[in-house]
Amino acid sequence: MVEKKIKKFYTIGQIDATGVRGPHEKELEDMGRAKVSLFIDLKYGKLKEIVEKDLGAKLEDIGFDENWTITLEFFPKANIHLSYFYYGDEFGDVEAKFRFLFSGERVYWIPGEDSATYIDIIFDFIERRIKNKPPYDKSYNTTTDLMKKVFKQRKKPFKLLKDNDKRPLEEFINGKVWKTTNGWRFKKEVFPEVFIEVTYNQDKEDLTISYSGENLEKMGSYHLELIGIFLINHILRYITISNQDEDLPDICYMMFSRLLTKEKGWIYRKLEGLEY
Repeated sequence: MVEKKIKKFYTIGQIDATGVRGPHEKELEDMGRAKVSLFIDLKYGKLKEIVEKDLGAKLEDIGFDENWTITLEFFPKANIHLSYFYYGDEFGDVEAKFRFLFSGERVYWIPGEDSATYIDIIFDFIERRIKNKPPYDKSYNTTTDLMKKVFKQRKKPFKLLKDNDKRPLEEFINGKVWKTTNGWRFKKEVFPEVFIEVTYNQDKEDLTISYSGENLEKMGSYHLELIGIFLINHILRYITISNQDEDLPDICYMMFSRLLTKEKGWIYRKLEGLEY
């Protein structure tokens, strides 16, 4: 469920906190311009069906004089808002645009790279549902080189998880967490009837991932893989915040935005060599 009371909105530029116009601002602007035409003649009822039934999101008014806003819960206390503005075609040119905002106590923890990529995934999904096109990639049982690299980079901090982390971690990811005989399992419903499960084997010190659900094939495997990476990243955020007395590897701090890094007084570390 998305939060009912929204007190503060962020732009992606504020979250990136570079002091100059960053690449994610331009990326979202370009994305909005490229996709806005899809929505000009789209019936509200059709949009509402896609947003609520397929995305498990909310169509609402967040108070910026927009026509409507799609609000998605990325993770608990981290909401993404896609606000659509239509100005008409009075002068012969159709004028419409998107504005992207972020809200929630933890939304600024997440780097702009993850949030911008997630919005791109959402736009692609909506476009395919509008055009009634299935995803072209359905390799749900394949572990790609990208995911193998993610596992290698991110597996070490998982050994810091303790038995009493189960319940707070469930709240943190809005999913189910199990402590197993040889490690941990984490399962999250990322869209209605689309599940991602991450498993950590403490004996082998490795990670695996799987995808399931009645609506699995509505989402392409590549985009599900990216959302799986976002889930692993968020688990690492929990581990990092919960283990500040430990000498954590750099990968833990790479999971956070520059804005949060500045707030905490941490040294900013940029994740290199992993393009989504």
